[in-house]
Amino acid sequence: MKTTLFSLLFIGFLFSSCNGQTEKKYESIAPIAFADKINTTPNAQIIDVRSPEEYTGQHIDNAVNINWNGEDFEGEVSKYDKSKPVFVYCMSGGRSKKAAEKLQELGFKTIYELDGGIMKWNATGLSIPSDKIIGMCSQEYKELLKTDKKVLIDFYAEWCAPCKKMTPFLIKMQKEMVEKVTIVRLNADENKTLISEMKIDELPTLLLYQNNKVIWKHSGYLSEEDLTKQLQ
Repeated sequence: MKTTLFSLLFIGFLFSSCNGQTEKKYESIAPIAFADKINTTPNAQIIDVRSPEEYTGQHIDNAVNINWNGEDFEGEVSKYDKSKPVFVYCMSGGRSKKAAEKLQELGFKTIYELDGGIMKWNATGLSIPSDKIIGMCSQEYKELLKTDKKVLIDFYAEWCAPCKKMTPFLIKMQKEMVEKVTIVRLNADENKTLISEMKIDELPTLLLYQNNKVIWKHSGYLSEEDLTKQLQ
């Protein structure tokens, strides 16, 4: 009886071990490594999973747009060669991670996901330089800081889940704390020049200024309570 039980446990261990060896998760890699792998992969399969509007605004060379939130993402990606590496990215990493999981589920063998998305790609200096100013310029930004009050700049985006969660209390604080601090919310998609120049690679990003100097910085979600403490 003991021998039989031991045998069953041993077989179960081997089965789980084999499964662990065959299951290979996608690899999330930094922008430079992502670019290097693309450059060393013949006819690289590059998928931009953002919206068509985001793709039109900027995309990695030779990338094809297959919207993660589109009607037939699974059907479109199934047309690609599952035996060859596939590169996937979005704006900041949220959608591309979900897409990479789906690609893995569909049987793609080698999946590279751009850690931090296009935002980190640009902040790393991999984007093609442009003389075109999109949104606010640096001089206009500096004008926002010319005040005796503290100035809180909130870089956000409509597609950013943490940003959406913070929006209601930030709008409320704009009104309630107007005598003490100026809160300015800047849409990252509408101010790409600033985002690039300031190397902002995550949203939301909060910058608190006093006398034209940054005295506090935070990236990612922050509760109303914790933000209020910083503004006291």
